[in-house]
Order: sequence, then C-alpha cells, then structure tokens
Amino acid sequence: MAGAREIRTKIKSVGNTRKVTSALQMVSASKIRRAQELMGSSRPYAQRMRNVVAHIAQATPDYQHPALKEREVKRVCYLVVSTDRGLCGGLNANLFRKVLADIHGWQQKGVGVEIIAIGQKAAQFFRHVKVDMVGTVSHLGDHPRLEKLVGVMKIADDSFMHGKIDRIYLCYNQFVNTMIQRATVETLMPLPAMAKEITSAAGDELHPAASEAKVERATSWDYLYEPEAEPVIRHVLNRYFEATVYHATLENLASEHAARMVAMKAASDNASKAIETLTLSYNKARQSAITQEISEIVGGAAAVSG
Repeated sequence: MAGAREIRTKIKSVGNTRKVTSALQMVSASKIRRAQELMGSSRPYAQRMRNVVAHIAQATPDYQHPALKEREVKRVCYLVVSTDRGLCGGLNANLFRKVLADIHGWQQKGVGVEIIAIGQKAAQFFRHVKVDMVGTVSHLGDHPRLEKLVGVMKIADDSFMHGKIDRIYLCYNQFVNTMIQRATVETLMPLPAMAKEITSAAGDELHPAASEAKVERATSWDYLYEPEAEPVIRHVLNRYFEATVYHATLENLASEHAARMVAMKAASDNASKAIETLTLSYNKARQSAITQEISEIVGGAAAVSG
C-alpha cells in the first residue's frame, strides 16, 4: 500500500491548495466591486481632464508651458503601474512585455530610459533590466491615496520641467471587463504628443479615454485666461498629471482583482480535476494491492493443503 499512501498524501496536498485558491477567489470577488466603483467614479474626471489639456495643446496661449512644446527626444521616463502581490495570472507579465518592447525601441535609437515603479512587482522586475530606476512606491492597498503618489509624480514632473527627460509614458493595465484587462502604454507628456495619440486612437470602442477625448485638428479657437495664462495653465497641468496617474492606479487595481479572481477560479478547477485523477489512481492502486494480498493468501492456503 506504499503507492496508495503516496497518492493519498498528494490528494490531501492538492485539496489544501484548492482551499487556498478558493479563498483567494472569494476575497477578490468581494473586493472587485469596490475597486470598480472607485475606478468608475474616477474615469469621467480623468477623461475630461485629458480632453481639456488636449485642446490646450492645440491652442496658442501667450504662455508656453514646457509641456506644450515637443522636443527632440533624448531621454524618456516610464511610470509603470503594477500590483504589489502576485497570483493574478499574466497581468503583470503582459504589461512588462509591452513596456520592454517599447524600451528596446528607444534604446536602439540611442535614447536614454528611466523607470519609476508604482507597485512592488514592477520594482522587483525592473531592477534586473538595464535601465535607470529613479523612484519606487508600493503597498498602496485597496484604497490608493494620492498623497502616496505625489513623491514619484514630482520626480517625473521636475525632471521634465528641467529638461532632463523629454517624454513621459504612463504604463498600466486598463480594465475593460472582468475577463479582459489591456496592457496600455500612453504618452503623458508633452501634451502635443498626447493629443496626437488621442486623435489617432479616437473612435476605438475599446479605448474609452480616446473616444471620449477626441480632438479635432481643424480647431481655430483659443481659451481666454483670467487673470493670465501662466498660473491657470500650470494649475490645470498639475491637476491633469495627478488625475491621470491616480486614475491609472485605480484601473490597475480593478484589473488586479479581476485577473486574480479568474486565475484562482482556473486554479481551483484544475485542482478539482487533479483530485479526481489522483482519486482514480488511488482506487486502482488500492484494488491492485487487495488483489495481490488475496492471491498471496490463496497461494499460501493451496501450498499448506498440498
């Protein structure tokens, strides 16, 4: 019965694993609703901010903020939003794969690259990539607060304003539905590049931000600023930067819970199938052992009687 004992131990081990995956599935299922509510409440504001700054990018204000002018790209910065925990399928891996492809494209052109990691998984992954990591923040929890993101956002904003970097990209997982989370890399600054990106993507049903923030190239109107353009534009761009990055963390949070729920459901189903297979093997091994014992008893009785 040694073989049967080993199989029985495996069944118990897989059963314990199934309990863990089932618990994680239920936890994510309970948290995803709250995460979707946070994301849904933030999305209209973030989309409207993108719409406003995209129009400002095409207007001609008296004050030319550094974010309103495109430059020759010599160095870029990626703000990569990831999860703090694993067990969420290929969510982080798909995003990192897309970011790496984008990074390699710039590096082949001789452009410098730096990373700001939002989330523990991104920090761990990009430590082993040949790029400069200039900032990290993690453990945002299930209710991310803007105060925790201000530090890394200021690093990127100051570098852009002082001309140390020429373009900022925001990378995160966009929540489409429970089954689909799209790895997204979008331009955050400068605004003309962002406006072109939105215009080229407008009308795509799978990208709500693009369809809502469509910008017409033929606009000839401008804004009137009170008291003057400089403080107004500075304030609007600061709010745009904060709102966009914060909304990306909420999108990623909803994607995380959805991906973990689906992954743990698949793991629990696979564990159930494995238990069924192991139970069948256990019954066969036990039946074989019983048959062998009966054969030995019959053979021994025949030898004694003979």
